[in-house]
Amino acid sequence: MKDFADLLLDDDARKAGILAAWDSLPTRQRFLFTKLLTGGFRVGVSQKLMTRALAQATGQDEPALTHRLMGNWTPETVTWHSLIEAEDARADLSRPYPFYLAYQLDDLDDLGPPEDWNAERKWDGIRGQFILREGEHHLWSRGEELMTDRFPELAMLKDFLPDGTVIDGEVLAFADETPLTFNALQKRIGRKTVPKKLLAESPVILMAYDLLEDQGRDIRQTAFADRRARLEHLVANCPPEAPMRLSASVPFTDWDSLAAERARSRDLNAEGLMLKRRDSPYLSGRKRGDWWKWKVDPLTIDAVMIYAQAGSGRRANLFTDYTFAVWSGNDLVPFTKAYSGLTDVEFRKITAWVRKNTLQKFGPVRQVPPEHVFEIAFEGIQESPRHKSGVALRFPRMLRWRHDKPVQEANTLDDLKTMLAQYG
Repeated sequence: MKDFADLLLDDDARKAGILAAWDSLPTRQRFLFTKLLTGGFRVGVSQKLMTRALAQATGQDEPALTHRLMGNWTPETVTWHSLIEAEDARADLSRPYPFYLAYQLDDLDDLGPPEDWNAERKWDGIRGQFILREGEHHLWSRGEELMTDRFPELAMLKDFLPDGTVIDGEVLAFADETPLTFNALQKRIGRKTVPKKLLAESPVILMAYDLLEDQGRDIRQTAFADRRARLEHLVANCPPEAPMRLSASVPFTDWDSLAAERARSRDLNAEGLMLKRRDSPYLSGRKRGDWWKWKVDPLTIDAVMIYAQAGSGRRANLFTDYTFAVWSGNDLVPFTKAYSGLTDVEFRKITAWVRKNTLQKFGPVRQVPPEHVFEIAFEGIQESPRHKSGVALRFPRMLRWRHDKPVQEANTLDDLKTMLAQYG
């Protein structure tokens, strides 16, 4: 009987076998074969890669094609010709522009003179584009979701903005000229209809960042300073009752004074600062150089891993999704899950440990001994009656594996409640 290791093929032989199978199998069998190899039934292709491939295949300009692919369409409702080749004037009435996204700023020294930059608050809401064309308005999220009906109060902007206007901004819960926390806005997320009581409790505005279309003309290639001046003029002509405000510039004379403004962010219910080069165009996607987000440092807490679950896709054979707990007296109370932030090497080490130390199995979930402490980073905290701990975190992720910290020194539920009182 041969040892199992003797039956394993080397990398070259395995590659040749896979290529031979792809060449010989019919389409359906090839699909199933590939899915069995990769451990999942979803083919992951980034939107940018797909757009680049279509641009090369059709000979079209990539930014223009990116704009064409935005909006409310599905493979069941459009043809290749109408989507890629034909001009559809009606579709263009509601179609948003691709969003320009910023990179996280790590080093101020890379920016050069402060006078080249405009700074404003990075508000904690839902990024969106407000579109007004031919008397009809539309509100799109950054994820290309149509949100028009969820925020009916923004329809009032049709009465004050000229036709042919597209504004990039943030939908914020807003009262008494002050942005509310994201928790107030979250009550309205996911609702297709909003009752009057909730409209009164969590009114929203559009915090306007940028002007992309002016009088029906695409102005994204003009300098930010010019777009900003036009936007200021539009907002100034709106009465106070209009549900829109200009995202005010943050004055600063040097980088030290701007750092002081950044430190005030949480007190203002902001996530940090946005820095935009004054001569920058409005591009599509995430580009380095002209737009930067300078977020405040995340909140952190040390927690104990108590459950583990396998990931998906290329991580389907690794335990990457963990449940964490904090102390309440002598008991560990689960309060959040996280699945990102560690290296592949760390995930493999934890996976090996989980397989050797599983206490119980609950379907795909494995209970493990409370032996490992992780520092959990998060952007916000809120009260949650649905969770045993009574709290829920916003954007939790693993900052580091605390090999140096004994389990008994992990944080407590009282620590979380103190954070809730301060930041919730």
